[in-house]
Formats: sequence, C-alpha cells, structure tokens
Amino acid sequence: MQSRLSAVFFFLLGLSFCLTIPIPLEDSHEFTEKDLQFAEVQYKIIHLHVLYIVSCVVTTVWKLGLLLLFPFLAKSANSVASKLREMQAFFGLEVTGKLDEETYELMQKPRCGVPDVGEYNFFPRKLKWSKTNLTYRIMNYTSDLRRAEVDRAFKKAFKVWSDVTPLNFTRIRSGVADIMISFGTKEHGDFYPFDGPSGLLAHAFPPGPDYGGDAHFDDDEAWSDDSRGYNLFLVAAHEFGHSLGLEHSRDPGALMFPIYTYTGKTGFVLPDDDVQGIQELYGKCTAQFFWRLHPQMVEAELVLLKSFWPELPNKIDAAYENPIKDLVFVFKGKKVWALNGYDIVEDFPKKIYEMGFPKEIKRIDAAVHIKDTGKTLFFTGNKYWSYDEEVEVMEAGYPRLIEEEFAGIGDRVDAVYERNGYLYFFNGPLQFEYSIWSKRIVRVLHTNSIFWC
Repeated sequence: MQSRLSAVFFFLLGLSFCLTIPIPLEDSHEFTEKDLQFAEVQYKIIHLHVLYIVSCVVTTVWKLGLLLLFPFLAKSANSVASKLREMQAFFGLEVTGKLDEETYELMQKPRCGVPDVGEYNFFPRKLKWSKTNLTYRIMNYTSDLRRAEVDRAFKKAFKVWSDVTPLNFTRIRSGVADIMISFGTKEHGDFYPFDGPSGLLAHAFPPGPDYGGDAHFDDDEAWSDDSRGYNLFLVAAHEFGHSLGLEHSRDPGALMFPIYTYTGKTGFVLPDDDVQGIQELYGKCTAQFFWRLHPQMVEAELVLLKSFWPELPNKIDAAYENPIKDLVFVFKGKKVWALNGYDIVEDFPKKIYEMGFPKEIKRIDAAVHIKDTGKTLFFTGNKYWSYDEEVEVMEAGYPRLIEEEFAGIGDRVDAVYERNGYLYFFNGPLQFEYSIWSKRIVRVLHTNSIFWC
C-alpha cells in the first residue's frame, strides 16, 4: 500500500508542476528567467491547492487509502489564476490572478510553510486537541545555537500559548510525544520539502494522530536568539500555534501572520488577535488577581496579576513585600522573582534553594514579612522557616512545626499577611487574627471578611 500511495502522491505533484503562472504581458519584461523560476517554485510550494491538502491530511490519507486521493485530482484542476487570486486577497493585494510585481515581492519574503488558506477536508473545521495536558519532544538540534538555547526557545514558545489558555506543556525525552519537534533540510520525510536558506522557514501540522501537531524547522536557515538570521523563539511560537489548531491570520500584527517579522528579543506579548483565536479553541486560562491596598486608599483594589507583571506565570503560590528594600517577592514552584515596581529585578527568577531552602521543597504555600523584626516567615506543608532579610540567610533552628508555634490555626497555611502587629492566617474558609506580641489568636473570621463582605 505504501508504495502505491507514494506513486500517486508523486503523480499529483507532477501534475501541479505542469501548470504555469499567468503573467501580464505588459509586465513580462520586468521579470528575468531567474525571477520566473523562483516565483514558479515558490508558488508551487506554498500556494498550489494540492499542497494545501497534502500538508494537512497526509497522515489521514496513509490510514484511509487511495480512495481519498481522488478528490485531490479534481481540486488540482482549478485554475492557477484562482489560486493567485486567493493569495492576493489574503494579503490584501490587488486581486488580479496574475503574477505582478507586488505579488512577486511578497513571494520573496521569508515565511511559514503552512498554507494561508486551511482546507482540512477530512477533519472537522476547527481542529484542536481533546486534552489540555500535552507533551513535546525535541528530536534533534540545529548547530546554530547551543542546546540549552534551543531548549529555552521552545519552552518560551510554548509558554506564549499556555499563558492565555488552560493548556500545559511537558517535555519528554523518549517515546512519542503529542508534538514532535525536529530540524531538517529539503525533503525531510513528510512530502513537504524545505527550499534552502530563507523562503520557507518551518511548518507544523494541525492536531491529530501520527504527524499531527509535529513541527519541523528548516536547518538551512541561520537560527538565532536575537535579530540575526531568524529568531527561533518567534518562529517556534508561530508554528506551535499551528500545532494547536490555529490557521494563519490576515492581521499583519498577529503572531500567526504568515510572513516572518522580528519583534524584539524581550517583552513579547501575544497580540490580541492570536489570544482570541487560541481561546476560541481552548477557552481562557484562570486568570489570577491580587488585592492592592495602599495607605492612601479607602478600599482594596482588585488588579489582574498580568496587567502589572506580564512576564510572571499565570498563577503564583505565594508573595510578600519587603518595604525596606522596596521589593515584592513572588514564588511559583521552585522559582522566586523579585519585582521593583513594574520590573523584574536583574538575575531573577532564581531557585528557592538559593535562599536556603532544602532542594526537596517543591513550593512555598505562604509568606509574610514582619517589618518590626526584619524577618520573613515562609510556610510550606506543616512547617515554617524564618529568613533574616538583612543578612539574607535562613535562621538556624528551622523548620519548625506550624501548629506548635501558632497554636490554634491548624497545621497548614494557605495565605498570610501582617497588619498593625497582627498576622492574619488563612486556612480554608477561616481567617485567624493572631497577635505577634502576645502569641495568641485574638479573633476567628471568615476568609472573605478581608473584602468587607
């Protein structure tokens, strides 16, 4: 079966290559023979209707057999001019159905190799994963960057999408992942060859079995982590959008716009067009808010965490403020961020073990700074630590049991803050007002009483 299918695929590709691009007679002298050859190749690779289909459903064809290939023949009979018109309309060019100078210039720009008009003929129109926990595996590496740089680029690219959806991405190092990532050149095993330097930079398949979700990067490109050559993070973030089910956007400012544009090394924020597209497929992530209370404010203000610090994780485990240092420390898992105003302090995030925590500690449940003592208390599980902010070391004799030091509040702490000499411990639906100096519970309140409701 496989050899027969291969023959049919090559027949189809051969048929498409017999077609020619219509060129206006008045413009024909503007194109050299080399120009025409370039345009012919680019057009056939990117825009022919046959390849729109092959790029997206090749794995399904392998499964379902020869019968499904016959619609391809009818599709390929459509005029080349109509395909040019589709391309011109997509990019907002004058729709002529002919290879004019503006269309030719567009063809020369580096871009994603996924077609601009998705035709997922044998799938539901909106392709998406049926789960939110996805795995990825990096099969090989480019020689342009260190392995750690490639790893970081892909991890950051996935975070672009997990930051705005319920999706979670986990890297595996063996076996078959949902999204298999590889570098290759020219024909690299998926019937969708790359074309050498520039031109097609990468492509990815929509969600599904086998090839579904996989992302391939052209190793003939010069990959970088800055503005040189092509920024791997930006291209990967775009391709992973396809891996999740997004088609190309007509918005030139969108990440999913097919033409490559360098947008800067730091501070990337996913454009709204892309946010709306991915959230239509997977829904919104649970955004985290914080209550901001200032001495000059009568009431607490509810603020979206991402509106203050867009580079922080969607959810945090604990946070505290050190007013002497004018810093806010935020904890997520084994990492800690230091914030000064709207900025993340240089050299952060750091690992929490650098503060003196044992390496087996996986997260901090709650933290509170006591201004009068200069100490910060950290709570995790049924224990707590005391940290000396002045000398930046964990105090000796810790950890201690929570219920032995703070009798009556239980053996865990969900959150805690200090105000006017009192610690306010949160444990489930209850809030305990605890006097620092008398070391006893003064009042037991409902958790939501902090919001005056």
